[in-house]
Amino acid sequence: MRPVHSLAPTRSRRHDKPLARTRRSVAGLLASMLVAGQAAHAAEPRPVLDRVQQTGTLTIAHRESSVPFSYLDGNRKPVGYAVDLCLRLASAVQRQLKLASLNVAWRQVTAADRMQVIERHEADLECGSTTNNAERRAKVAFTVPHYITGARYLVRSGSPITELSEFEGRTLVSTRGTTPLKTVTAVNEDRLFHIRIVEAADHARAVEMVEKGEADGFAMDDVLLYGLRASRPDPAALKVVGKMLTIEPLAIMLPRDDSPFKRLVDDEMKRLIRSGEAQAIYERWFLKPIPPKGNTLGLPMNYLLRDFWKYPTDIVPN
Repeated sequence: MRPVHSLAPTRSRRHDKPLARTRRSVAGLLASMLVAGQAAHAAEPRPVLDRVQQTGTLTIAHRESSVPFSYLDGNRKPVGYAVDLCLRLASAVQRQLKLASLNVAWRQVTAADRMQVIERHEADLECGSTTNNAERRAKVAFTVPHYITGARYLVRSGSPITELSEFEGRTLVSTRGTTPLKTVTAVNEDRLFHIRIVEAADHARAVEMVEKGEADGFAMDDVLLYGLRASRPDPAALKVVGKMLTIEPLAIMLPRDDSPFKRLVDDEMKRLIRSGEAQAIYERWFLKPIPPKGNTLGLPMNYLLRDFWKYPTDIVPN
């Protein structure tokens, strides 16, 4: 009888080894992907309210010289219109979480780094003079505007300049990272005004450049220009000129993709407006003497903000 031969294929050890190595490689790759996914998930920022509930601390970003919105008084303490609003929002967070106390941690920011600080979740609210626009909403969120302004120009009192075109052949400064800087740069290039546009690190430095003759004007939101002028040693040496080059809705900035926190902030801002508390805070900073020198800005609420607050919303047209 002939021996029976199996039809099943036989495997040699020579072929088994590459297959085993391949399986181990695939398994190792899958394990690495799983670990990476877990690490990425673990690195995701925690919702603000969850973190505040555990730590008892809310971090507020503030500015150094955005008078009267957010600046440092004579004792280097953050004060201002937007700061007062943020403190009301902090109180709303404390009530919502039923905390016996809430610690407010302050983080000073500049026009250049304020958005990154919110994006990196290094602060929960940015209380200053930041414009809410579509480009920024791709990275951060905003609540209901607390002011609506437009870019104009601060010049020396003896200057003949009244409009942007009259800066032709001259030097115009604006603050790094601001929408007025972006706008005047675009208009200058589009209309071939041949203006020398330079950047300052902050508002205070820009005003100083105008005072010293290093720049012929400072382009910025007009309300900030009035505030900065009032805080200088000789306010009469400066004046605000020109028609509004832009319309800027200023709003408190907060992290994106945190619906519970944003809902709380929006609801409290609307409550402050409808109750009249926001109007009282406005009058405190725009119609009465403010620190550190007791100067008065004398700026009644403009019709743009007054009309917008009739139906307060975080939705703005730009």
